Amino acid sequence: MLKTVWFTQKDMTKGSAMLLGGFDGLHLGHRRLLSYAKRSGLPVGVMTIIGGKAQENIFTFAERERIFRENGVDFVFELPFSEIKDLSAEEFLQKLTTEFNPKLFVCGEDFRFGAGALGTPEFIKRVGQVCVEIQPLMQMYGEKISSRAVKALLEAGEMQKANALLGENFFLVGEVVKDRQVGRTLGFPTANILYPKEKFPLKQGVYETRVCLDGKAYKCITNYGARPTFDNAQVLTETYLDGFDGNLYGKTLKVEFVRYMRPVKKFGCADELISQLQSDIRTVREND
Repeated sequence: MLKTVWFTQKDMTKGSAMLLGGFDGLHLGHRRLLSYAKRSGLPVGVMTIIGGKAQENIFTFAERERIFRENGVDFVFELPFSEIKDLSAEEFLQKLTTEFNPKLFVCGEDFRFGAGALGTPEFIKRVGQVCVEIQPLMQMYGEKISSRAVKALLEAGEMQKANALLGENFFLVGEVVKDRQVGRTLGFPTANILYPKEKFPLKQGVYETRVCLDGKAYKCITNYGARPTFDNAQVLTETYLDGFDGNLYGKTLKVEFVRYMRPVKKFGCADELISQLQSDIRTVREND
C-alpha cells in the first residue's frame, strides 16, 4: 500500500511529472531532475524508498518531507522496499502508472528498477505509456554524485564535501530530551537529541553546527557519539548553542552540520574537558 503525502492539493497526482529514484534526500543530481520537472509546468511528485538494501537513509522520512516541501515538490509517495523488491520491471511500472497516471517520468541515466534491477530508462521508453526524460549523471570530486558517495563522505567525517554534494548542510531534526544534565554543571548546557536508528550514522566526533531558533541563528558545537569522560556509552547528539540562555526541553530543533572538528576523546577530568570545549567554541566563533 503506497503512503502518499500531499504538500498542495490532493488531485495533483494525476497528470504529474514524476521523479524516479530512491530519493533519501535531494543531492545535486536529484536537484537537476527536480529543476527539469518543474520546467514542465506539471505538478511534481517524488518517489522515495523506505527500508532499502542500504538500510539507513541519509534523511528520515520526516526530514525528507521537509526538504521536498521547501523545494517546491507537490507530493511525495513512499515505496516500502519489502513490497516492491520482487516486482518485475513491468509490474513496477504498471503500479506507478495505474496509481498516479503521470504525464512525465524524469530520472537519471543510471536509474534501475524491478526485480534484478532489470528495468532501465530505455525500458520505460520502449513501453511507451508515459514520456520519460533521462538526465545525464553529474560528477564531483572525480565520481558521480550519488547517495552512496554522500554516505561515504559522512562516514569519513568529510562533512564539507558531503554538504557540497547535497547542495545544503546535512542536518538532524529531533526533539530535545533530558539526559544527565552534566553539560550544565560544566557551563556548557546542551540540547540533546536522540539520533534515529534509520538515519545513516556519521563519523563519531565533535562538529561545528548551526541552529536557527525563533528567527535567530546560533553557532554551535555538537558532540555526536558516546561520552567516554563520564563512562556513558549511549550515542546521541549534544549541541551547545553559543549565546543561548533558556529551556529547550520538548522543542524540536534542526541541527545543521557544518564541519567535522575533532574525534570524541576521553579526558582525565572535567577541567580538561571544559578547557577543550572553550577552545572548540572559540574556533567556531572565528569561522565565518
